[in-house]
Amino acid sequence: MKSFLIANPKGGSGKSMLATNLAGLLARQGHQVMLGDIDRQQSSRQWLKLRPAVLPRIASWRLEADKPARPPAGTTHAVLDSPAGLHGAKLTQALDAVERVIVPLQPSLFDILATGQFLEALATEKKMRGQRSRLAVVGMRVDARTRAAAELERLLADLGLPVLAFLRDTQNYVQAAAHGMTIFDLSLSRSTQDRAQWQPIIEWIGAT
Repeated sequence: MKSFLIANPKGGSGKSMLATNLAGLLARQGHQVMLGDIDRQQSSRQWLKLRPAVLPRIASWRLEADKPARPPAGTTHAVLDSPAGLHGAKLTQALDAVERVIVPLQPSLFDILATGQFLEALATEKKMRGQRSRLAVVGMRVDARTRAAAELERLLADLGLPVLAFLRDTQNYVQAAAHGMTIFDLSLSRSTQDRAQWQPIIEWIGAT
């Protein structure tokens, strides 16, 4: 089973947006997908309740009394949406459960400072040491042509981490989410630009 953790200790970084759209992409490609929400706010779980039954199915955790949550039988891809402030033992536990980590990051000073510390913490985790290929950063709500994007790339270069992709600030994500949808559920005429921005992510996760 392929598994991905969407994580950033900074609230409002775009974790749920990235997690739901990654799950939607994988489901659209025909995979058996589970979207697990380890955030107390359960944003992703609430979003799943809005998802129309006619769209490619995305499952949630399999919950049983007195047993830990686990993916439903047959799951091929799992996406975990995480809470703000994820650190310590909970971060280690989450890393043990996944193959790859994607860190959404907005190009503001406060987001960069908070996330820089988180990326440094990841580098000290035994699970991640020497495995930078398992970690990717995605610029959220930013135009790749702007000074903000260039500054984000410069600061991450100091950590030896390139920005995998930049996802623009658009109402497509907001409006789709309000109906339990993703940009991959929208018409091509409406979402072509957004889908193109996801191509580096698709290649990195090895989605087919």
